[in-house]
Amino acid sequence: MSYAHSSMSSGSRTARRTLEFGRTHVVKPKGKHQATIIWLHGLSDNGLSSSQLLESLPLPNIKWICPTAPTRPVAVLGGFPCTAWFDVGELSEDGPDDWEGLDASAAHIANLLSTEPPDVKLGIGGFSMGAAMALYSATCFAMGRYGNGNLYPVNLRAVIGLSGWLPGSRSLVNKIEGSHEAARRAASLPIFLCHGSCDDVVPYKYGEKSAQSLSSAGFRYLTLKPFEGLGHYTIPREMDEVCNWLIARLGLEGSR
Repeated sequence: MSYAHSSMSSGSRTARRTLEFGRTHVVKPKGKHQATIIWLHGLSDNGLSSSQLLESLPLPNIKWICPTAPTRPVAVLGGFPCTAWFDVGELSEDGPDDWEGLDASAAHIANLLSTEPPDVKLGIGGFSMGAAMALYSATCFAMGRYGNGNLYPVNLRAVIGLSGWLPGSRSLVNKIEGSHEAARRAASLPIFLCHGSCDDVVPYKYGEKSAQSLSSAGFRYLTLKPFEGLGHYTIPREMDEVCNWLIARLGLEGSR
């Protein structure tokens, strides 16, 4: 499946308002609770498979929250309904973006984080479309608002994106660059991106372009790690890199 050769449809706008998010799965910390990270699955997946992957990681101080996206018609699949954080038709700077869907999912994610204890560090990560959602949330944090103007309520400390892209990169970057406060907040948020060089679903060039857009918007602590020969999936070596980065960036105790 390629995201690049399909056009966006707008047939789901009226149905979207009644969309319900699926089941949320939680992986509790095995040690002292120092951080809570929301992990977002890819297109047509669910929170259960994310929780099974994360349960095995050597990060005893992290609580993982793994929500499931709403089921909605998706343009890139010809309108076929499946779990998706937002509608997507094509990956290009000129392609239309489902701002309403992006804001609805970003608000759902932030609401899940907003009830965590005040001394716990908060982050968002994800794979593919989940990574796109995590990066969109990073821009909402920087601007202090969702795309619709409502206040963004969460203080993010880390964002991770595997095999993803930044939706609506051009307009979002312009908004952040136009505000000193947004640029300051962007500079405070570390982002870790991984992308396979042989990804045939979200090509590496989209990950690279997103990293460049985020950097130019003021996200200074941004790392893009390419994985030679990797397709559109995760491997243990990639998750090891994620673990090492989280331990260093969040200052976690007793890991490894």
